[in-house]
Amino acid sequence: MYSVTATTTPLRLSATGISKTVCVGSLYVLAGGHHYSTLQSIRVRYSPVSLSSTTSKRSLSSASPKSAIKEFFPRVETKQIIEAESAWKHPVYTEEQMRSIRTEHRKARTWSDRFALAMVQGLRWGMDFVTGYRHPPKGDVKDPKAVTKFTMTERQWLNRVLFLESVAGVPGMVAGMLRHLRSLRTMRRDNGWIETLLEEAYNERMHLLTFMKIAEPGLFMRLMVLGAQGVYFNGLFISYLISPRTCHRFVGYLEEEAVLTYTRVIQEIEAGNLPEWEKMEAPEIAVKYWQMPEGHRSMLDLMLYVRADEAKHREVNHTLGNLNQKEDPNPYTAVFRDSKKPRPSKGGDLMKPTGWEREEVI
Repeated sequence: MYSVTATTTPLRLSATGISKTVCVGSLYVLAGGHHYSTLQSIRVRYSPVSLSSTTSKRSLSSASPKSAIKEFFPRVETKQIIEAESAWKHPVYTEEQMRSIRTEHRKARTWSDRFALAMVQGLRWGMDFVTGYRHPPKGDVKDPKAVTKFTMTERQWLNRVLFLESVAGVPGMVAGMLRHLRSLRTMRRDNGWIETLLEEAYNERMHLLTFMKIAEPGLFMRLMVLGAQGVYFNGLFISYLISPRTCHRFVGYLEEEAVLTYTRVIQEIEAGNLPEWEKMEAPEIAVKYWQMPEGHRSMLDLMLYVRADEAKHREVNHTLGNLNQKEDPNPYTAVFRDSKKPRPSKGGDLMKPTGWEREEVI
């Protein structure tokens, strides 16, 4: 039972779900995930980001007052349970580690690498087209009109990252699922691969949940995600059965593009080109997941954390792509004989953008 305090007689409303503050005329109401059709002039008291100034013809994301009342991905509470804890605790990144991330590219060495790179380039073109992504070519652009042509607003960046994160969680789940089934089928150990792959999928899903707290995707975006996920899942399913090594290389190259995307977002925020994000704080779900310290919970900090995750996925998948897919243990869950040498880790203390070579870890 939730209470509403007015200047006259108290009004009581019954609702379920997580509370959200809305304004009814001059009254502030704690409401759950329901729409109250009998109340007029309901509007949201606080919205994480205002996108009204960046309206486009094709609505990919929406944060309208009407839809913002509904809570997406609500935290479920019961009579005896407060919330469900995750078994995967995210490693703590230092600011120095996150600032040291750089965009790098692993050169294609085999036909498998070249095929994976070509597939990523094709996917990148399609993603750019769907999300309206634009960025100036390398080099200085002196013409002001050319700079304006490639300007990206907060809404356009959100369109891109929402689409990116909605499909980024697919590869780890597909690979982990198939390796799990093979382990059952062959009655052999998987040597630590499944845990890392499923944790990667979980991490990418947390990225999506975080950005969903900032802007709700519109109908067009939802349809695009639905179609892309269907094609992407089935394509990866068949591809991983044929060549797991190629799939890991594909994801490694895909994460290179993700690091590039978030690096450009960070540069735009630091340059003052995204004013709505300069003083905005990261959602609570992000603060808890990344254990963001006080004073470092801005949108800029959030992008630094997400980029560090993508950089780690880049390293992990390039490393897994270098290994014997059936016999080698996963170096990210392994205990090494010589602990003094640099070794792969789950955290951001030692990252190799192009991955660890097999002879370095096996």
